[in-house]
Amino acid sequence: MNKAYLCIDFKSFYASVECVERGLDPYQVNLVVADSSRGKSTICLAVSPHLKQLGVKNRCRLFEIPRHLHYIVAKPRMKLYMEYSANIYGLYLKYISADDIYVYSIDEAFFDVTQYLRFYNKNAKELAQMLIDEVYQKTGIPATAGVGTNLYLAKVALDITAKHNQSHIAYLDEELYQKTLWNHTQLTDFWQIGQGIEKRLHKHGLMTMQDVAMCPQDILYKEFGVNARFLIQHAWGKEPATLQQIKSYQPRHRSISNGQVLFGDYDFHDGLLVLKEMVEDNALELVEQRLVTNHISLHVRYVDASLPSTGGSRTMGVVTNSCRLLVKEFIELFQSTTFRNQLIRKISIAFGDVKDERYEAYDLFTDYEDIQKERQLQQAIVHIKNQYGKDAVLKAMNMLDKATARKRHQLIGGHNAQ
Repeated sequence: MNKAYLCIDFKSFYASVECVERGLDPYQVNLVVADSSRGKSTICLAVSPHLKQLGVKNRCRLFEIPRHLHYIVAKPRMKLYMEYSANIYGLYLKYISADDIYVYSIDEAFFDVTQYLRFYNKNAKELAQMLIDEVYQKTGIPATAGVGTNLYLAKVALDITAKHNQSHIAYLDEELYQKTLWNHTQLTDFWQIGQGIEKRLHKHGLMTMQDVAMCPQDILYKEFGVNARFLIQHAWGKEPATLQQIKSYQPRHRSISNGQVLFGDYDFHDGLLVLKEMVEDNALELVEQRLVTNHISLHVRYVDASLPSTGGSRTMGVVTNSCRLLVKEFIELFQSTTFRNQLIRKISIAFGDVKDERYEAYDLFTDYEDIQKERQLQQAIVHIKNQYGKDAVLKAMNMLDKATARKRHQLIGGHNAQ
């Protein structure tokens, strides 16, 4: 049976939600979602479809919007957007099984509708229209859909074709893809091709997907290694992976990471304070999920963009989720790698090679009884925070002026939650 996939994306989702909440038509009003309290250089998370038609791009900065345009600035409300997304997912479930839906992001999802076409007596484009209409009627949020014979073609149909036609729905199979998009010159418009990959392709004189398809494969494998296989398949419009394979995939290695752009320029001492807060939060996440790690990494970026980022990674001699031990290791890594006289703009940390708690292991010099007491305390803190909120238990350091944990607890994805 020929496969049929959909990829549905809400148009300017955050901005559309803000328009609906105000009783406004996203296609008729100028609105941007941005936290103007951060200044004119703050990034707009979304702009309304009407403002897009006037040439304003998503992810622009406030000062980049032409001065002659009048527009509403809506402060981000991430919790509200998540509620809308969950409600729309509930609408999908009225028609499609959860087994055949893969949520790609807060505003985008893939569907395997192969088995549903006969049931609803519709072709794939008609089924996409039915889902889009249902969402719009129930929520007021407009959507766009790509239809394809594989996941890649559905996504490309959405990203390149559907967003530029009147129906907001587009279809691609391999033949149509080669006929209509092989000579499309903006390679970054294609799924999974960023500016770095595009630049490396241009280096070999490859300007279109047809160029990539016709290029000798040994050139591509030499440039991209094993990843060349995916690039070659996509150049021909092929994608062997199915939605069910993606949903059942289990990664061999897991990690837990956390990064934040600081609210101001932080010196070495204040940066260390923020680092300790971040490590403690992540350590509690390990405890809650009954996981342990023996690999840590740190990345520090500075206000002076000409300076190289610092940090690094190290493998610990123990496999643990002990907050005390993890903080100690991160402090040593921070102190040994960070420029002491430079202002810090961003700090990122990660716990690598995360595994089940049963793999916990310590050296002969670790007081295991002491570790167990700390574990019980951490578990109690997790329980209290889950029941009463993240700020239910705080340390004295969290109350310092340069601490960020309390403020970050009010954010979702680095943006205002309420």
